[in-house]
Amino acid sequence: MTLLYGRGYASVNYPTGMNLGGDPSQALIHATTMGGFVISLSSVDLGQGLKTVVAQCAAETLGMPMEQIIVDTADTDTGPHCMGTFASRGTHRVGNAVIMAAREAREVMLQVAADELEVDAGDLETDGSGYVRLKGSPAKQIHISDIALAAHFKQGKSISGRGMFLKERSYPVPETGEMDPDSCQAHACTVADVEVDDETGVVTVLRLHNTYEIGRALNPAMATQQVEGGAWMGVSHAIFESTEPYYPASRAHGPVDFSEYLMPGSGEIPEQTSVILERPASNGPFGAKGIGEMTANAPIPAIANAIFDACGVRLTTMPFTPESVLRGLDALRDGEPVA
Repeated sequence: MTLLYGRGYASVNYPTGMNLGGDPSQALIHATTMGGFVISLSSVDLGQGLKTVVAQCAAETLGMPMEQIIVDTADTDTGPHCMGTFASRGTHRVGNAVIMAAREAREVMLQVAADELEVDAGDLETDGSGYVRLKGSPAKQIHISDIALAAHFKQGKSISGRGMFLKERSYPVPETGEMDPDSCQAHACTVADVEVDDETGVVTVLRLHNTYEIGRALNPAMATQQVEGGAWMGVSHAIFESTEPYYPASRAHGPVDFSEYLMPGSGEIPEQTSVILERPASNGPFGAKGIGEMTANAPIPAIANAIFDACGVRLTTMPFTPESVLRGLDALRDGEPVA
């Protein structure tokens, strides 16, 4: 038995949004009587942290602390319109819509505060801690809870805003096929280090080195978690997951339900190093691009290239099973084409 080691590289670029545009998302925001801000969405947080990111976008735009923000993801019957959480569009589309809604709500908030302080709304600013104050005279200020109470019970105003982000639909030019299919492009590169056992054919992913350019990382910790969680999915796709048996003597030997579906456990998760590069997108919320789906892409070809570097077997069908590695090694010994 010989343990063979290899390193493989792969890079991808990935679009934010799809359908050539025309895929809007809408957000509504309103203040409660005590100054909390409720964001209403039909956009679904699938675990990627969308609620946290949109709360950050609203808090930054309103100039209020995140503790004042409540994100309510309703449903498609009662909430504002959203095309869906897909195509790595959530942060970009929904974030932009929330910023638009928060800007409108902020205008009303400042006007209510101006009336209470008897100053011009253009002379007011937020301090990020919950107060609206007069520029240059921070002692003259009013808390958001008092602003909301005044709006509701004294001035009869609704501190609210609406936002809908829509990328204008692009149609292909019939003569050339030219089109504008997405909003921006994110980029990634993964380097995989693997170990291949030439007796058993077992591939072990030892390390993954991830570099992602995602525009602005609105929440760097969550972005890193998403990169590394997606890389785990890539490892799973590359060397584990299959609906067919590894050694197909009989279809009955294959998995019949998800309790038998092979996936990596905690012991198979490789060591990971991740770096986030920021190149803000001009049309993204505070410069953010999409990140979601692309995180499982680059690890797969990087692992395939690492296997080739380790043992000379070029695999093009997932998963890269022990049997496929051994068949490739046999072909090499026999002088046959590996593929």
